[in-house]
Amino acid sequence: MNVLTHTLPITLQQARKARRLSQLELSMRMGVSQRHVSFVESGRAKPSRELLMAWLHELDAPLVVRNAAMLQAGYAPAYSAAPLGDPALAQANEALVQLLQAHDPLPAFVIDAQWNVLHFNRGGRWLALTLMPWAAALLANPSAGKVPVNLLDMLSHPEGFTKHLTNLSEVGPALLAHLRDDASVQPALTPKVEAFAAMLHARLGSQIPQPSWPAQAAPVLTSRFATTHGELAFFSMFTTFGTPQAITLASLRVEHMFAANAATMAVIRSQVV
Repeated sequence: MNVLTHTLPITLQQARKARRLSQLELSMRMGVSQRHVSFVESGRAKPSRELLMAWLHELDAPLVVRNAAMLQAGYAPAYSAAPLGDPALAQANEALVQLLQAHDPLPAFVIDAQWNVLHFNRGGRWLALTLMPWAAALLANPSAGKVPVNLLDMLSHPEGFTKHLTNLSEVGPALLAHLRDDASVQPALTPKVEAFAAMLHARLGSQIPQPSWPAQAAPVLTSRFATTHGELAFFSMFTTFGTPQAITLASLRVEHMFAANAATMAVIRSQVV
């Protein structure tokens, strides 16, 4: 949904339905009448600023949705949308850098809601250059250019990350399902996600297989890359801010890549300096 083009009633209805709550359940949680919830959702009543904030908090709405709802109601936004380089976010930015450094020599990246790479550590730079040596200029400093490096573009590029992915038929469909879920709340991602889908169609055939797991599935999905150093295998974990109070921080995640076997760890330790 694109909340920026919606009215307040539609935004509140969609936020409630996303939480799978009835009007009665929401009214009981907030301590107001179901009739008032119905009136606000139909546009026949306008909530106070305090009630609207409590309403959105009860629905655990994303901060960008909360700001949009405040504007739709005629109130000032409640949360900052300052860029990561803003002095007000310096402490949080430094924490992200420390987190990346602590994960070295294994790869790690800071990614925003549009999948732009804002930072990466030494291991992340090494892996990106190993898989995409042609992109050295782009990867020198991803946050310095006017056009940031976008991970979705790098996944779809014919010479990008997936070129060397030996188990694309296993990883690709699972990743596509995750990306389409992201695009359902970030519609701007849709063209890039569909470009990734088109690449999968070209590589895997007209029918992309549905994500599936063998009877004895591994506990995590592993990506396997063919490189000049032999096969490298990784699985990922993601870190987010626990209690973000700014839209920028709420949209960020850190991808930590872990070696899936001893051979991969040995290569990383010998190559990342």
